[in-house]
Amino acid sequence: MPQSPGSQRVCFLLHLKPDRVDDYLAAHEHVWPEMLDALRAAGWHNYSLFVRPEDGLVIGYLETPDFAAAQQGMAATEVNAKWQAGMAQFFDNDGAHPDETMRPLTEYFHLA
Repeated sequence: MPQSPGSQRVCFLLHLKPDRVDDYLAAHEHVWPEMLDALRAAGWHNYSLFVRPEDGLVIGYLETPDFAAAQQGMAATEVNAKWQAGMAQFFDNDGAHPDETMRPLTEYFHLA
């Protein structure tokens, strides 16, 4: 599917505690409907998460008109605060919520 005009592709990495990968995956079997609604409303589209189970590497991908605005939109929601607090146990981020540690990778090639 082609990317929407005025949209940017964002790819980021996160790191799970390797011994918590299975628990993290289980927590995502039923993402709260209000969390999904908040993501959509904040501009998160084509959002996917991938994991490498052997070491807990998580790769995230999404498309959005403005990633900073999409992050701010989610940060302003109560459901995100609750979700991030629950997910923090799976990451080794020195107390930071996982969404606060997302740093986009630099896209250097794209074949449309």
